Amino acid sequence: MPGGRLNQQERQQISLGLADSQPYAAIARRLGRPTSTVTREVMRNGGPTAYRADLAHRAAEHRARRRGATSARAVERAPQPHGRDAEAMAEYEETLTTVLMKSGLATMAARVLTCLFVTDAGSLTAAQLAQRLQVSPASISKAISFLESQSLVRRERDEGRRERYLVDDDLFYQATIASARANDQLVDVARQGVTLLGPHTPAADRLENVARFLGFISESITRAAEQAREALRGGPGTTPAQPTRAEPGGDAAEGGVAP
Repeated sequence: MPGGRLNQQERQQISLGLADSQPYAAIARRLGRPTSTVTREVMRNGGPTAYRADLAHRAAEHRARRRGATSARAVERAPQPHGRDAEAMAEYEETLTTVLMKSGLATMAARVLTCLFVTDAGSLTAAQLAQRLQVSPASISKAISFLESQSLVRRERDEGRRERYLVDDDLFYQATIASARANDQLVDVARQGVTLLGPHTPAADRLENVARFLGFISESITRAAEQAREALRGGPGTTPAQPTRAEPGGDAAEGGVAP
């Protein structure tokens, strides 16, 4: 299996495969590369609908030049804490960023969130993020604003009155609950449509099914989030209880945990 960076011919093969709607795994097999390599290449260069081999190759060359220019500084950098391998950490951060992008985050938001995840303190200032990612403060500010709107990061001021951005366990609970509430709003609007369209008409039935489905999902998500938070507060080794199954549009079975 070939190693090293992708070359221009391989990127052209990726572009052709995407044009034929081939899955990443099939493209990777043809190139003799891991699927993760192809996935990362496509997601960091516009995604499957916007990927262009020539632009992707130029971007890769630019990144290589930038890494070369900073390699001397990297040698002098303090060693990774806890004996971590710097090269392995860089590869992991790239992989995590790619997965976050596949989940729907924009590139810079994914990079910022990755930095916060892998920092032991779980928090960084805007200046620290800009330095680590080699981007402008404006790019950091835009990414943070989006992540805050999704309840994925929060701000606090340290003793020096500097603003810090951080992630913690409770943020994922808050983000999950916010998602469930957004579902609840859609349920309410769908049921308004049922009333307006008239009961038992095809359009009303369709919206009622949407409302029942999303209502069931929202209830299940909320219950699971509550159970997971309680389990995590119990410390390592505590397993969250399985959510009680509820019928769409109905109440949870007896013995379930109320949201």
